[in-house]
Amino acid sequence: MPEIAENRTIFSLLEVSRSIQKTIGERYKSLYWIKAEMNKLNYYSHSGHCFPELVEKTDGRIVAEMRSILWKADYQRINQQFLQLLNEPLKDGITILFRAAISYDPLYGLSLKIVDIDPTFVLGELEREKRESIQRLQEEGLFFRNKRLPFPTVAKRLAIISVETSKGLSDFFKIIHNNPWSYRFEYTLFPALLQGDKSIPSIINQLAVIAGRIEQFDAVAIIRGGGGEVGLSSYNNYQLAKAIAIFPIPVITGIGHSTNETVSELVAHKNAITPSELADFLIQRFHQFAIPVDEAQRRLIQASQALFQQESRLLDHLSQSISWHSKAVLSTHSHLLHTLTGRLQLVSRQRIRDQKNDLNSMVRLLQLADPKQLLKRGFSITRVNGQAISSEANVNIGDEVETILFNGSFRSRITDKNDLHE
Repeated sequence: MPEIAENRTIFSLLEVSRSIQKTIGERYKSLYWIKAEMNKLNYYSHSGHCFPELVEKTDGRIVAEMRSILWKADYQRINQQFLQLLNEPLKDGITILFRAAISYDPLYGLSLKIVDIDPTFVLGELEREKRESIQRLQEEGLFFRNKRLPFPTVAKRLAIISVETSKGLSDFFKIIHNNPWSYRFEYTLFPALLQGDKSIPSIINQLAVIAGRIEQFDAVAIIRGGGGEVGLSSYNNYQLAKAIAIFPIPVITGIGHSTNETVSELVAHKNAITPSELADFLIQRFHQFAIPVDEAQRRLIQASQALFQQESRLLDHLSQSISWHSKAVLSTHSHLLHTLTGRLQLVSRQRIRDQKNDLNSMVRLLQLADPKQLLKRGFSITRVNGQAISSEANVNIGDEVETILFNGSFRSRITDKNDLHE
């Protein structure tokens, strides 16, 4: 009962709380479908109960907030429905449509007792956001911008946005490192959160870092392990999809799911269902370049070998021709030399004989001209003062002359001389 003091009615806090509890209990007797963002699930493993933190935002600002209760049995049932339909458990950061009772407790205050959550609504919300993002990007002319970029002939230098511990990244590396052709890729890892609301600024920030080093890379790869639709909701975000669409080099994705494509995948230059498929795509691009190069190399080697063989045969033929021709020329010249040698010998013998005859004739002439032969025939040589004289003009009367005969000489004095021409 309230107290009366100084003409004032005073209620205790418990009385006010119970009044509110009674009023709310009488006013909200039914179960209500309510839409809110589950900011945090607040699951307690020791009890199995959840105490979801519910908010409503307008332009990113919280305009309403309320606590709620999800008892263990209801949580297990609802979580199983999410796993079956969405392939993911109930988690933080999703907008839900839930059925709840409104209650007030004097000790714990106002709360919503959740008895059911519609998993199809979550899908609907994802689809709504997806349609709005697609429409906005199309209206701005950005939807196909990244797809229109020329893809490198060989995307060898990769900037990878992922988490180091991601199974999808491990599968990706396993394939590109162990490809049977030993193609080698260069890559730099840019770690980022890959799901939940925080993944949006995380991925966008890493794209900005890569843009500052754009000349070092051929393409950007966003790689994530498997997951359901709820975990992929951030990839329908307009801001993230726009950052991918306007990126200056091709962005390729392998975020690990086989259902509907997210907006980020739709605007990317190439999207693969899984990181493994993305690795296969890059290897195939490498292979498409390598096969013609290998074929050209093979043809070049074959052409070179054929040319060498042809030139070798020609060289052998020329060698044989030269050898045969040389032998023929040598044989001809040898025969000619033999003939000339024979002729030369005949001519030489004849010349020698002729020279010998001429020499003999000259010898005979010389023998005939020998003064001794003349003296022997009765001629003599007359000298005056050691000089032979041939004319009476060379001597004077009174000169002493020497007369040389074949077998001796004598001296006499000129007493008279006659000129035979007088």
